[in-house]
Amino acid sequence: METCLLSKDMLHVAIIPDGNGRWATERGQSRASGHRAGISALRRAVKAAPGLGIRMLTFYAFSADNWRRPAAEVAALMALLRGYLRLEVTQLIESGVRLSVIGRRDRLPDGLPGLIQEAEAQTAGGTALHLRLAIDYSARDAILAAAEASGPGPLTRESLSRGLSPDVDLVIRTSGERRLSDFLLWEAAYAELYFTPQYWPDFGAEDFARALRDYAARDRRFGGLPFSPVTAREGLSFSARPG
Repeated sequence: METCLLSKDMLHVAIIPDGNGRWATERGQSRASGHRAGISALRRAVKAAPGLGIRMLTFYAFSADNWRRPAAEVAALMALLRGYLRLEVTQLIESGVRLSVIGRRDRLPDGLPGLIQEAEAQTAGGTALHLRLAIDYSARDAILAAAEASGPGPLTRESLSRGLSPDVDLVIRTSGERRLSDFLLWEAAYAELYFTPQYWPDFGAEDFARALRDYAARDRRFGGLPFSPVTAREGLSFSARPG
């Protein structure tokens, strides 16, 4: 598991992009077309994120439980992922976006782990945004793996955290569902949660900015006295503009 530390003025936002299938069904389209529209929404989010003060964006692309979906839909999702890795790398490099993947790779179709590794290597120099795709990911499995890899000595919060992701500032979930669904459970312990009824394919740059403005207005106490470090930051505004 990779380790990446963020400074206090760099936001880590996590997205659960729910509603692709329902978006398509309501339009009389296939669920696969909904997932294709979801890729377009991901592109919009990646473009907007740096301008919103986000330096790490973790996107729940495929959960460990998604293998239970119909085989045809799983195959379509894997094909979309394959296409994204092949077609988007050039744009990511030009935009200064580093791409990495968290989750298991041993169950992915032949050739896909290699494409992931190649895309990670090609975009490794990106500094504008760190985009992380969670694929075949389970937070509970990640926590177990981190505990097993923590080494000798007592297991502490610090030793466990070293094997996991950086803490999350904000979790956004679309489509009206209000749960974390086994996503970054340890890292989201103090995250702010933002739920919107919009389906993910309809989520645009201004919607992203609205979620960040809502986040900035909250009083994040972390168990202590009232204090809002986000609103105290100089020069940090959340308006929809390209990164």
